[in-house]
Amino acid sequence: MLNSILGTELTLTSFLICTGVSLLLGVGTALVAGYRSRSTQSLAVTLAILPAVVQAVIMLVNGSIGAGIAVAGAFSLVRFRSAPGTAREIAAIFLAMAIGLATGMGYVGLAALLLAIVLLFCQAHPAVGQKEDAGRILKITIPEDLDYDGLFDDLFERYTTAHTLEKVKTTNMGTLYELRYRITLRQEPVPKVFLDELR
Repeated sequence: MLNSILGTELTLTSFLICTGVSLLLGVGTALVAGYRSRSTQSLAVTLAILPAVVQAVIMLVNGSIGAGIAVAGAFSLVRFRSAPGTAREIAAIFLAMAIGLATGMGYVGLAALLLAIVLLFCQAHPAVGQKEDAGRILKITIPEDLDYDGLFDDLFERYTTAHTLEKVKTTNMGTLYELRYRITLRQEPVPKVFLDELR
């Protein structure tokens, strides 16, 4: 079960088996990543196909040190083209890559066992089972000369149970600040008076 299905030479049958298992385990990885948490559709699709892509790359490199270094360099560029994700998303991407590496070397049983162990851990660990309350994102644009520190605290105290300033960036060529808050509202839907007082 833990032996490689690849022989000395890559055949079409072994390639198709590895690719099929990679796609199947990729879908499993997407399901594990979305277990009791909010995840985007693009992340789920990425996690589903990433093991097959990594598996194909590993099969193409297969022993060539120069090609391996070139592929590693290409993969390192991907980090700078994407926004940083949450810890759960990064762990899911590493899991998908590990599955792709295992299937790329022909260890399909080991890849399935790895996914099963992670799934069992997610089921058994109490912190993983807790539902994340992601809240809502509130973006407010203010003039750059306005001191935003604590500016909206009275409104947040009245209408939210939690609020966190996540990001501040300049917009409109540096003349405005865009404040990004993560808030949890006291009631749903959003009270109209809250929106009116923010304006």
